Amino acid sequence: MLYSILKRIARLALPIFCRKIIINKPEVLKIKGPVLLACNHPNSFLDSIIIDTLFEETVWSLARGDAFKNPFIKILAALKILPVYRPSEGVENLSENYKTFDACIEILKNNGVITIFSEGKCINEWHLRSLKKGTARLAIKAWEENIPLTVIPVGLNYSSFTRFGKNMFINFGEPMQKEDMNFNVTDGLRHQEFNNLLQRELEHSVFEIQKKDKQTQKEQLEIKPSSAKNILLILPAAIGYLIHLPLYLPIKKYIWKRTHDNDHYDSIMAGIMMLSYPIYLLLLITISWLITSCWWVIGMLLVLPFTAWSYIQLKPQIDK
Repeated sequence: MLYSILKRIARLALPIFCRKIIINKPEVLKIKGPVLLACNHPNSFLDSIIIDTLFEETVWSLARGDAFKNPFIKILAALKILPVYRPSEGVENLSENYKTFDACIEILKNNGVITIFSEGKCINEWHLRSLKKGTARLAIKAWEENIPLTVIPVGLNYSSFTRFGKNMFINFGEPMQKEDMNFNVTDGLRHQEFNNLLQRELEHSVFEIQKKDKQTQKEQLEIKPSSAKNILLILPAAIGYLIHLPLYLPIKKYIWKRTHDNDHYDSIMAGIMMLSYPIYLLLLITISWLITSCWWVIGMLLVLPFTAWSYIQLKPQIDK
């Protein structure tokens, strides 16, 4: 239930977080399981939020194990998130990965959809890193158990890692099937063959841009609004900026102070704004009602998000 509620909230909020989402194969969003979405990992848990929000099916996600500490274990499980532990998170926890993989196999047996981040670690960049073995192990284990699994390479590309109103480019690669693999070789060679195939597909899906190369970032990631759009939205955008600044600015400063030196700022900012914005809207509507006692204040539920959306459409799309 919690997953369904948050998914609906995220779908309403996504047009404000992301100015435009361009998907090369939108039909993939309707795919039925068993499916393993093998993604790059540029933007912490925002990657999972966006994938979960866009896909019609319930999507399970694998996340770093150190997030699974009391009292969050039950909450994360309710959000369809399963832990994957790394050696840096304690060698004693590595045995828990077997439980996670067994849970994944059961999900796939029941035609579920799972997101796995094949690079392992999240880094804010436009670059595909070398792949870990976890994706290969899970996919091959499923195929060995005769699960008709489809592995879909997914390239996630953001125009910014610090701004609201970013553009996002989601590129789906060619599906990988059991028939693409040679099962007459050793496990090590089979895992390497899988990773080589997945790496090639992701290289076609993930943008390769240097962080300091602002010119290429603008050329590949920026989508300029039309002159007509600029003129039509400039007034509601200005109103939206002024109305939402009391919410946005304190949260931004607080989160930036604590996360500017890591790769989680954008995700934490999006998560907190997603949860706090409905409360802020209700607060503004309540205050307006107490002052005016007019029924029209209910219309603010539509007008205020529209002004926020208008501002997002016109603000810069590329990191400084």
